[in-house]
Amino acid sequence: MKKPTKEDKASTSQSILPNQNRRNFLKSMAIAAGGLAFAPVRIMAGPFTGEELRNLVPVDKKLHPEWIKSLYERGTPTIYKGEELKYIGMPVGGIFTGQLYLGGDGKLWRWDIFNRHGKTGGYHYANPPKPEYPLEQGFEIQIGDDIHSLDNEGFSEVSFKGQYPIGEVNYKDTAIPVEVKLEAYSPFIPLNSDDSGIPATIMQFTVKNTSTLAVDLNLNGKLENAICIYNRHLNGSRNNKLIKESDYSFLSCTATKEESNEEPRPEITYEDWDKTNYQGWQVEGDAFGTGPIKKSDMPSYQGNVGGDTKRVVNSHATAPGVTVGDKDNATGKLISSEFVINRKFINLWIGGGDHKAKTCVNLIVDDETILYLTGKNSNQMQLQSMHVQNLQGKKAHLEIVDAQQGAWANIGVGKITFSDVEAEGMAFDQLGDYGTMGLALLGNEPASITENCDANSTLTETLIGKLGRDINLKPGQSKTISFVVCWNFPNVKNGSIGSGRYYANKFKSASEIAHYVATNFQQLSSQTQLWRDTWYDSTLPYWFLDRTFLNISTAATNTCYRYQNGRMWA
Repeated sequence: MKKPTKEDKASTSQSILPNQNRRNFLKSMAIAAGGLAFAPVRIMAGPFTGEELRNLVPVDKKLHPEWIKSLYERGTPTIYKGEELKYIGMPVGGIFTGQLYLGGDGKLWRWDIFNRHGKTGGYHYANPPKPEYPLEQGFEIQIGDDIHSLDNEGFSEVSFKGQYPIGEVNYKDTAIPVEVKLEAYSPFIPLNSDDSGIPATIMQFTVKNTSTLAVDLNLNGKLENAICIYNRHLNGSRNNKLIKESDYSFLSCTATKEESNEEPRPEITYEDWDKTNYQGWQVEGDAFGTGPIKKSDMPSYQGNVGGDTKRVVNSHATAPGVTVGDKDNATGKLISSEFVINRKFINLWIGGGDHKAKTCVNLIVDDETILYLTGKNSNQMQLQSMHVQNLQGKKAHLEIVDAQQGAWANIGVGKITFSDVEAEGMAFDQLGDYGTMGLALLGNEPASITENCDANSTLTETLIGKLGRDINLKPGQSKTISFVVCWNFPNVKNGSIGSGRYYANKFKSASEIAHYVATNFQQLSSQTQLWRDTWYDSTLPYWFLDRTFLNISTAATNTCYRYQNGRMWA
């Protein structure tokens, strides 16, 4: 076991895996527990006897003096490279504005800005989520016909340094005549919560010509219009528009719902459960009993489950005559007969657990789950719709699934109909993923690339805009180009605790955010950098400065909210 290096101790505060120092410590403890003998100077603590290890915190921790002394050294900032990069997830959105990570290679991921809360917490330190990219976004440089993406695929040497709130990524490649430094951050200014809570991420690239010849290149960014990203099935359109101002260009992304003037065809009842068995359905497992249950026979503690039929499917209130020890641990599946989709919507009453692929109703087309619905962790069923207008004429079947055990491990389903009229649900402009977003290119020089910046598509289609600027660099010359990714998705709801994003009090659209950042860029940028520089201008060890400041980044994750009325909740 090697002695931890300065780099081990000076871990960045934004790594979502346990840092190298922690890994070394756990390895040391494991070796000591196994009774292997190592020279004391090569480990930071121990070895320990079996009796000593029975104490959660031993009285004598046997910390090696040499290791303790090393903790007081100033050290150097940790630079991550290679395989370490895939474990980086640094929050770079404004505080209380959602959650957006900067990856170790400079790509943005997580994208929890659409008010569809994902799990957060200490669990991720031991089981880190893999980088996921629900939308198309990124940056690249083009030199002649060669295109190099600004990530670990476009450059052979990529390194990351995290000093919150600024993440720095450096790109090098012997085959490319330029080096690029990225500084990514959202404005973070102590005692100024409004300017620290802007839903925007600044991506500031400095390009340096490392060759002996002049280089002409283009630096550009792309952004997918991801409005209604979880409601792509709706009948609506995506709209991209280029806004040109004196000191910036902005790719504005919006969406609108299309209203149909067609006369709806008569509704078809596919299943009303008015029977004592599951005729027409294939039954697997024991969760659903022998047939639909009368609502009047269901356990009283489930309350009124709703719906407009006398009988329902409910995997908790199993049908009479079936004995299940722990009802929420029973699993099973109901599989419908095949049918042809001949209306725009499949409407059904559904309640129970909110577990994708576990407590759900799936629509299967060509042996693939195309759409699904879940309950809302409530026994009371709600009328929901599957949008199948683009699937009309195809053969399909439904699956009612209970594959979950434990909390809310049940599914309830009422009447199923085929209709041209959508179930009454949340208004389009009240959806969690409804809002605006965009990409700004700062500076008074015009954008030289504006692909799909004035374009439209349906919600089911992918619309990606591109914005960029030409750069000419003499040997040794550098130039800095700044982009801003902006978003405004105000429709967050958390039961009775709060609703509405606080930032919506100040900004009504992403274009207003872009204008504010562009107009106040010098102040926002310099104050953020001043804070970072002030914190690290210290004689204290870098590892200590990292660790004593890392918790503040939690405010820029979905662990923390600030609602429209100003209430902060975590």
